[in-house]
Amino acid sequence: MSPSPRKARSGPGLLGFHHAAVICSDYERSKRFYVETLGLDVLAEARRPESGSWKLDLGAGGRYVVELFWFGDRPPRPDRPEALGLRHLAFAVADVDASAAAVATRGVAVEPVRVDPGTGKRFTFLKDPDGLPLELYEA
Repeated sequence: MSPSPRKARSGPGLLGFHHAAVICSDYERSKRFYVETLGLDVLAEARRPESGSWKLDLGAGGRYVVELFWFGDRPPRPDRPEALGLRHLAFAVADVDASAAAVATRGVAVEPVRVDPGTGKRFTFLKDPDGLPLELYEA
């Protein structure tokens, strides 16, 4: 079910979603996961000596989508999807079965494919190395 079209409201002039920022516990492990397992493109990578951190800009389909940070030791977030805050990141895929199989062959646990009752679209979930839920959503 898609939202009904509405008249544009005055506001800050949002044009759309730009990217999501993810803080990881192990920079090299998360970089391998997002680049090699998920196939995101490295757009830029920077060591930030002033904070002792790393920043990795990642893209998909020619668009900037994920900003991966490492700041050293950080506290974990609650793991439950219903905890306050970001619930998950969703990536559009052409074929959810093929995408899920490609991720699974790289040793990542993938949930069974489900169907969204509101849209009829197929989707599944997996987790990044720090347990962040990721969704593969058939576009």
